[in-house]
Amino acid sequence: MDFELTREQKMIRKNIKEFMRKEIAPIAEELDRECHLPEGIWKTFGDLGLLGIGIPEEYDGSGMDKFTFTLVVEQIAKVCPGLALSYIAHSNLCAHNIEHNASEEIKKKYLPGLCSGDLIGCLGITEPDAGSDAVGIQTTADRDGKHFVLNGSKIFITNAPMADIALVYTKTDMKKKARGITAIIVEKGTPGFSVAPKMDKMGNRCSPTSELIFNDCRVPVKNVVGEIDGGINVLMTGLDTERVVVAGMALGIGEAALELGLKYSKSRHQFNQPISNFQMVKAKLANMYTEIEAARGLIYRAAQVADQSTRGGKGTEIHKLAAAAILFAGEAANRATDISLQLHGGYGYTMEYPINRFYRDAKLMEIGAGTSDIRRLVVADELIKKGTGY
Repeated sequence: MDFELTREQKMIRKNIKEFMRKEIAPIAEELDRECHLPEGIWKTFGDLGLLGIGIPEEYDGSGMDKFTFTLVVEQIAKVCPGLALSYIAHSNLCAHNIEHNASEEIKKKYLPGLCSGDLIGCLGITEPDAGSDAVGIQTTADRDGKHFVLNGSKIFITNAPMADIALVYTKTDMKKKARGITAIIVEKGTPGFSVAPKMDKMGNRCSPTSELIFNDCRVPVKNVVGEIDGGINVLMTGLDTERVVVAGMALGIGEAALELGLKYSKSRHQFNQPISNFQMVKAKLANMYTEIEAARGLIYRAAQVADQSTRGGKGTEIHKLAAAAILFAGEAANRATDISLQLHGGYGYTMEYPINRFYRDAKLMEIGAGTSDIRRLVVADELIKKGTGY
């Protein structure tokens, strides 16, 4: 498969790389310590056209495809994974799902604001008792005339403290189980809708996370995304794409870990020579590089297949491939940050060196968008049902 980037993709990648290096890298450690995103980042991203990638121009988007979006995520995560996480939650989990599944009325109402940064979005699936078992959600939406009445809560929701709209998965028919799920947009300020205080996390600390709470929250039926009781289709197609772009985030983290480890090992001297001269250090650097490049090939292929799947090709191959991409990339990122921190020795264990931040941020890559164990089950189940496809 040809991964040669187009001129436009190369330009976008170069521009976001320069922006992150000049504007975000100098303050990345501060953002981690103080647990906040860069001031004005949403409007800046909107002005750069980054929030509209994957959204048609008729809704004020930038167009382009999931492969391009994944390339942008990779470059953001290489400097500030927490910012990449919030970017994914806003653009991919919220805006892309709305564009792909919502009515024309909903698209025209919300997408222009999401593309410009005037609106901030989030996605609510996970609950206190429904994590890996996403279809086991218990948040209910009971029909009352032209409204649904929501009761329940969502936890670990990226962007929740600052989101203007939330795309929320609810149960509209408990008896139907997975076939009784409905996706509904809930606006900030809706009576009965509240957000809990921001959670204190181990990693990705600049990205705000909290709980969404619904207490007799009345939402118009017209806010349904997709079909009533048809939310499982919205959820599963969105999850495949999420896994691809989160894998791109893992790739950026792995690249940063390798660069930090290489730089430190060339500057750190022991026994009258740089530690990069030692064979064991060389082996570690080689292992990191090999796994990162293997992850890149898998992720880029998954991104291209995701685009083909959207256009009607490749069928369900993306379900298996996306899970494999985030499985491998997530674990590779964790190995890379672990090795790189080890190369830093005692300095890596302090909060003064950036590798500490990437080490903490990388752990989410084995948890979010389905844990590594769930990803393995997805891949294996697809293989058992449909074979390898070779």
